[in-house]
Amino acid sequence: MTIRVVIVDDQGMVRSGFGVLLNAQPDIEVVGEAVDGEEGLRRVAVLRPDVVLMDVRMPVMDGLEATRRLLAGTADGAPKVLMLTTFDLDDYVYEALRAGASGFLLKDASATELADAVRIVAAGDALLSPSITRRLIAEFSRLGGPRAPSRKRLAELTERETEVLTLVARGLSNGEIAQALVVAEQTVKTHFGRILMKLDLRDRPQAIVYAYEVGLVRPGD
Repeated sequence: MTIRVVIVDDQGMVRSGFGVLLNAQPDIEVVGEAVDGEEGLRRVAVLRPDVVLMDVRMPVMDGLEATRRLLAGTADGAPKVLMLTTFDLDDYVYEALRAGASGFLLKDASATELADAVRIVAAGDALLSPSITRRLIAEFSRLGGPRAPSRKRLAELTERETEVLTLVARGLSNGEIAQALVVAEQTVKTHFGRILMKLDLRDRPQAIVYAYEVGLVRPGD
């Protein structure tokens, strides 16, 4: 199945360059472009892509606000958002993940990295590198205590699901969690899928944000 992509970036060279690289892939098609977040929202509404490559900094409406509006609520069929940055923007990591972004990609990524990133988020996984996870944890440390109003939804998780969520929040991959719990990796994936469903979360970044916001995990644990 072809992955449909919309590129939202105010730099024409980025849009055209990424478009050429992605259209060269047999399973990816760039179906539209936009020069800012406002136009991006309009294009996404019409074209209904699977993945949106969203620049962080743009005029009129930046990528953070566009992502918040695009992914507000839990509407079915919302595309995955992959944030584009020219360098690691610490100030934006937390807010972008909180808004529902599925990950980050540097604009100097190779053709292979770009295509792989699109495939990863289209499949429902998160593109969250260890360095981004560390920044996220550092941001929670700076902010202090839990920000969520309650822990009520945590009670819906089984003991094993709570274990899995804790390890996810500490930045472990599914394979590492499987080793730690002495279970199959597919079992971890099954548990994590149930966690997302029970907590009404979209993906791994949102699960990490949630775990820290409710205080299930704290920086330094």
